Amino acid sequence: MDKLALSGIIIALAAVFGGYAVEGGGVSALFQLPAFIIVFGGTLGAVMLQTPKADFYHSITLFPLIWKSPTYDFNLYKLKLCKWADIARQKGFLALEHQVHIENDPFVKKALMMLIDGVDNDVLRDSLELEAQLESEHKNRAANVYESFGGFSPTIGIIGAVLGLIQAMANIDDPSALGQGIATAFVATIYGVGSANLIFIPFGEKIKAHIDEELLYREMIILGIMSTANGENPQNISRKLEAYQREFV
Repeated sequence: MDKLALSGIIIALAAVFGGYAVEGGGVSALFQLPAFIIVFGGTLGAVMLQTPKADFYHSITLFPLIWKSPTYDFNLYKLKLCKWADIARQKGFLALEHQVHIENDPFVKKALMMLIDGVDNDVLRDSLELEAQLESEHKNRAANVYESFGGFSPTIGIIGAVLGLIQAMANIDDPSALGQGIATAFVATIYGVGSANLIFIPFGEKIKAHIDEELLYREMIILGIMSTANGENPQNISRKLEAYQREFV
């Protein structure tokens, strides 16, 4: 569990509700079912209309990244890449075949298999870079779904506010109905603006940060594999990989 993300959303919500309560407002007044239905139902519908089905469903699978960050063990893969380079220099690329069977990362497995198969260096680099880039773009499109939620919700909140005011004006002679309409109007605006800036946009940015980190990790793997393909000294490869250390520590 990403404690920073959890703490962030707790602090944000506590600040809004707590500040409102300190001013003497009743927190229960912020819970309006009509406003909730208008804002979140309308936002969901708009996003579903805009987003391709594959990207929408993929965005759901990325949701856990908000709370549980993937970890990339820099030191482990630096040692592995240098070890593989040493084995390749001494025994040839075929000696790395055993490493393919014990490696769990599909991207690394593919890189090792292409190295063992003697794929041309330019083809090897282009293939790995293309896969890494396309995977990153695919995930970024899914992450954009959360930012779409953040883009639509304030506008839908304004629609909810207008609907609430229409209801209030229609019952201007009935104080209870008038108050309910005005409450719905203002709460809908809070739901729209608040959910965009406290939830949806931060969610999207958090997921994108993890996607960028994954791309960086794959760039490090590509550098190590290509250096091995070029027959470079493991010590030189280690020095190159050190540049990535500050990104993962």
